Amino acid sequence: MTSARFVGRSRQLAELEAALRDAAEGRPSLALIAGESGVGKSRLADELVLRARETGVVVLWGDCVELGEGELPYAPLLGALRPLVRDRDPVLETLPPQLRAGLDSLLPGLGTKMDPESAAQARVFEGLLALLDALGEAEAPALLVIEDLHWSDSSTRSFLSFLARTLCRERVLVVGTYRSDELHRRHPLRPLLAELGRDPGARLIELPPFTREELGEQLEGILAATPDPGLVERLYARSEGNALYTEEILAAGLDGRGALPPTLRDALMLRVEGLSSSAQELLRWLACQPAADHELLVQVGGLEPDELLDALREAVASQIAVALPDGQYAFRHALLREVVHDDLLPGERTEMHAALARALEERISFGDSGAHVTAQAAHHWKAAGDQPAAFAAAVRAAGAAERVNAFAEAQSLLERALELWDRVPDPERLAGAGRVELLERAASAADSAGDPVRQEAFLRRALGLVEESDDDLRKVRLLHALANALWHLNRQDETFEVLERALALLDADEQSRERASLLGSMAKKRMLQARFGEAERYAREALTVARPLGNREAEARALNALGVAMSGQGDLEGGIESLRESLAIAREHGLAGEEGSALLNLADLLNMAGRTEEGLAVVTDGMVSAPKSTHRTTGWFELMISEFNFFLGSWDEAVRHIPAPNSRHYGPTLAYWYTVRSMIALGRGDLATAAQDVDGLTRALRGSTEPQFVAPLGIFASELARRRADFEVARAAVDEALDQIEYCSDDFIRITALSAAGLRVEGDAGQVARDRRDPEAEEAARDRAERLLERVQLAAALGGPVEAAEQATAEAEYARAVGDESAGLWSAAAEAWESVRRPYPVAYSGWRRAEALAAARDRDGAAEAAADALEIARGLGSDWLAAELESLVARARLRVDGEEPGLTNGDEPGEPDDPFGLTERERQVLELVASGATNREIGEQLHMAEKTASVHVSRILGKLDVRSRTEAAAVAHRHGMAPTP
Repeated sequence: MTSARFVGRSRQLAELEAALRDAAEGRPSLALIAGESGVGKSRLADELVLRARETGVVVLWGDCVELGEGELPYAPLLGALRPLVRDRDPVLETLPPQLRAGLDSLLPGLGTKMDPESAAQARVFEGLLALLDALGEAEAPALLVIEDLHWSDSSTRSFLSFLARTLCRERVLVVGTYRSDELHRRHPLRPLLAELGRDPGARLIELPPFTREELGEQLEGILAATPDPGLVERLYARSEGNALYTEEILAAGLDGRGALPPTLRDALMLRVEGLSSSAQELLRWLACQPAADHELLVQVGGLEPDELLDALREAVASQIAVALPDGQYAFRHALLREVVHDDLLPGERTEMHAALARALEERISFGDSGAHVTAQAAHHWKAAGDQPAAFAAAVRAAGAAERVNAFAEAQSLLERALELWDRVPDPERLAGAGRVELLERAASAADSAGDPVRQEAFLRRALGLVEESDDDLRKVRLLHALANALWHLNRQDETFEVLERALALLDADEQSRERASLLGSMAKKRMLQARFGEAERYAREALTVARPLGNREAEARALNALGVAMSGQGDLEGGIESLRESLAIAREHGLAGEEGSALLNLADLLNMAGRTEEGLAVVTDGMVSAPKSTHRTTGWFELMISEFNFFLGSWDEAVRHIPAPNSRHYGPTLAYWYTVRSMIALGRGDLATAAQDVDGLTRALRGSTEPQFVAPLGIFASELARRRADFEVARAAVDEALDQIEYCSDDFIRITALSAAGLRVEGDAGQVARDRRDPEAEEAARDRAERLLERVQLAAALGGPVEAAEQATAEAEYARAVGDESAGLWSAAAEAWESVRRPYPVAYSGWRRAEALAAARDRDGAAEAAADALEIARGLGSDWLAAELESLVARARLRVDGEEPGLTNGDEPGEPDDPFGLTERERQVLELVASGATNREIGEQLHMAEKTASVHVSRILGKLDVRSRTEAAAVAHRHGMAPTP
């Protein structure tokens, strides 16, 4: 009852074929096909695959499995790639050994010896990407199709997120299908869809139901004849254009006149009930096991070999079941499987799941203990209601998920086991571990899966269980882990309380590895708070303990904190040397997390010292080792590359490296993500996005005491308010940030930058106060500017070239705030920023210099400064700054690039016209208005009646779009249309 003709969907198919052509030309993308159940998503994907194979495209196909969230990691990827291993595809041999090792955790049989480092999830992702890239290097691109993403596991979703932000020039197209009618508000696929929706390289293709005409074509393809119009109308009324529903109703009766089944399930069951009893029995087993090979069906089905083959042929011939390329059998459509499974009696369902679990247990006992088999067994024991078996299977499956770094799945399975702990006899024997150990494993999985709230809950529960024991070392280990969880939740005061509690459990006179590790953590966290003196003290104490004991991890961590602390106290070269020593230890001993942290901090020190290009080289080279680091470290590499590219003026590259939104971004990582996004949005002038990201940063920093985030929040919030001319809000943002960091940290570079941002606000406030002739507001701006400038000068005195550039800018802003001539100061600021290769503040300084020169009637100098700044602003993509410069050029009648603004109103050639449309007489009147002359005084000087002068002033106010003579004077002064008084 399936149409041999491909009906409708021509536009959607054309879009997919266009995406495939783009992939062939090195423009990879992801395409998602969405629609309700049975609407034809799989048929569209089938047609694309058929046409792709005709052109030589390498096609990989995998299906997500409905076993519940957090059970079966990488299910569709395993199905897609298994044929490559089975057929010994030569492309596998072309991959570097370390990437093949990563794939071996998914595809046992590659013959590569796997080490734990290679199995890190990011390394697995890199291996998969390299494999897709290699497959696409042939004459045609590679096509990966993943069906039923609404059932996708966390690891598969993470891989798709990885592809979305990583694909660059690979000749790859990834197509996914999902049921839009199953995505409830909290469905785990929704965050990924939102992320892909913001990706310009992703395509979302919505499939609507068939129209009447298309349904008629479908029926003609099925019946091989033009259908009766009445039949079309009846089926359209019943199916509402759903392709699968139409097929099933027609299969129940070719005239379509039978009683309308009350639900789709009834219609589908009519097909199944028409089969032989053997075929129905076979389908019941397949309903419990989404895909089963012949051996499994022989083992559990209870059918004789010939009877089983006949049943399989009948099920496949009736198009209810299909034979998959990997030798397994499954339902043709998931809806059919759901209907059959729901039709099972409760006892029947329990017995079948138990039988399948026992059959899989046999495979596990013979060595097939991979994540997929163990997860399936755990699922079946749970469905069978056998709590002891479900408990043991969940623990075992969690271990298999941990081995392939499928942390979300491991966490889910361990939570299931912990829920069953009190319901099963002798749980320690069944689990092979105690409850505290399972809680520790669950906490570790939650940490890696980006769930610090659950991590804290697991650790506190474990601490409660060991509170009365004498096992102080276990308590120390749990408290140390709890401190890290609290830090990521921005509960930093509690973090130090917990670390002190852990230290108190250790003998003060005994030097131990645990003491060294705790002291190293204290040093690292005080360093992050920019309390550099304390950080150095803890770091040196940690080194004293760690070195004699050979605790190289604690030593590397302490050296890391020491390096940043030394630099923060003025010893840059000593700090760099300490960080390089930390990096060498981490690399020598395979400490991936410490290696990543040392690289990041080394790059950051170089950047803050004005050596941003060196820092970018460090962090870019570090990306080579990032895949074997933690997900947080990997995210920080990308964000730091984005930040440094912004500073250096490569804004498109900066945007490209911002990681997509991810639930695993939390705590400091989430704060850094919002920081970089806010910076870029403000730089470009996208205030709506900037406001959203500043709000996100505010939420992410609630309770944080880290100056590296608190200061940027103050800067961004004040800048956002400044551009909206809301000076009180801008001032409050600066004051609040200064209050948080000034008296509890030694972060002079950020105090300098934050105070300079405050002076930018006062520059605007002072200028507006003078424009409005408001002496009280002008005095307030002067007082605040003086206090802020003093802060800048004190903080910058201990810094390097970046602090010097901030100070030069602050001094120019101070001059603007108090009304002094500032063109020379802005030149000095631009030169200071040029020395550290930061074009954005160079352009900003050029704008302010051009303003100052225009106000001083130096139009040639103003034009030159404006032209230089405008070129930089346009090259960066700073729309707001370019607009400000263009406005200045127009209003001050500056000659830029040798062009005149335009000629009207009878001006002689060569005389620049006023963009406001003022006549020569009105310009004369405006100059006198700007000097403070009354209408009577204007009339006397220009030999006109006072009433005529009043008419001229009214027209000028209208042309300038201002409300008062004071505002008109301000426009004239600011744009060089009148001498500065």
